[in-house]
Amino acid sequence: MLPLSYWDIRDLRVLEAIRIVPRERFVPPNLAEEAEDDRPLPIGKGQTISQPYIVAYMTEALKVEAGNRILEVGTGSGYQAAVLSVLAKNVYTVERIAELAFSAGERLKNLGYANVRVRYGDGFSGWPEEAPFDRIMITAAVKDESPELVDQLAPGGIMLFPQGGRRMQYLIRIKKNSEGRCTREKLCPVVFVPFVRGIA
Repeated sequence: MLPLSYWDIRDLRVLEAIRIVPRERFVPPNLAEEAEDDRPLPIGKGQTISQPYIVAYMTEALKVEAGNRILEVGTGSGYQAAVLSVLAKNVYTVERIAELAFSAGERLKNLGYANVRVRYGDGFSGWPEEAPFDRIMITAAVKDESPELVDQLAPGGIMLFPQGGRRMQYLIRIKKNSEGRCTREKLCPVVFVPFVRGIA
């Protein structure tokens, strides 16, 4: 049963995805018993797996449709990608930390998420050869949005990302209309690890 805090998540598809994706398989074995807690958990390399509620909130805010091709920047353990894969046609996810990228790729493959592709690389540049994407999600806090990623968003698409410094961050949603013009919307305060350029 999901915690009471999930009651403001209205999309039943999102709630079902959160329910069926086994979060305990995306955290270190010594934290498996804490996987049902609604809080972020460390996954190594200074990174965390987001709390399930934030994953649900961001997934709902992205307004995922069944035929969507999604780009995720910041794979981490692969948990968010797995949730998105339940709802979308394909998920392309980029991780800058080699150990996390390779372990997430193996984990997602072993768990049967066949519509997810993982790339080791600098996510700020996106995945241009697979663009355009219907939806783009960044799972680390950026100070400035990436023009490259906005360019890779398809007309009619939605992009979601945390923006700000360590003390103040807001979740931002960009919508691109059929003519390629973008509107920006501030959703809510959040706390994410900072976005880092390059690979490690």
